[in-house]
Amino acid sequence: MRNRVRHWVELDARWTRELTIADRPGPLRDVARFLAHSGDSWFWIAGALIVGVVGNDAWKYRALVMGLAIILTAAIVLALKFLIHRPRPVGEWGGIYRKTDPHSFPSGHAARALLLSVLGLGLGPVWFAGLLLVWGPLVAVARVAMGVHYLFDILAGALLGAFLGWVWLQILPPLLQSILI
Repeated sequence: MRNRVRHWVELDARWTRELTIADRPGPLRDVARFLAHSGDSWFWIAGALIVGVVGNDAWKYRALVMGLAIILTAAIVLALKFLIHRPRPVGEWGGIYRKTDPHSFPSGHAARALLLSVLGLGLGPVWFAGLLLVWGPLVAVARVAMGVHYLFDILAGALLGAFLGWVWLQILPPLLQSILI
């Protein structure tokens, strides 16, 4: 059993090294860097707060559901990270992530990106859902490309985020509607 686990860990590390472009200057790295940062929780929480203040009622509602879902998902991801303790891949890029959150598995960015994609599908409008469905997987892949996550970290994070997006769609809208009405 240990040999099998070791085999998968080594395979994950090798695939990750092959996908990492953080040390290769150029436009692809610039796009990956932008996408890797675009999934930061502070960005999405700030956006939800701004939309909650200036948006119309439909967008305020979406912002509330998404903001709560981001916070709840972050708590679950952090608990898993501290339980599992998988260190991030060795690298230079992403110092803020390496200092504030040295654990790699599961990827919080991938979880958040796919969470938002699923929420976009459930809350609409269609154009917004479409944007999130394209953006979400790109954020996850960019985290590997920039060397702050292993491939399996983003796969686990993406699956967790998609699942939690579905769960929060079942729980949060009915709960909020009973509170807000």
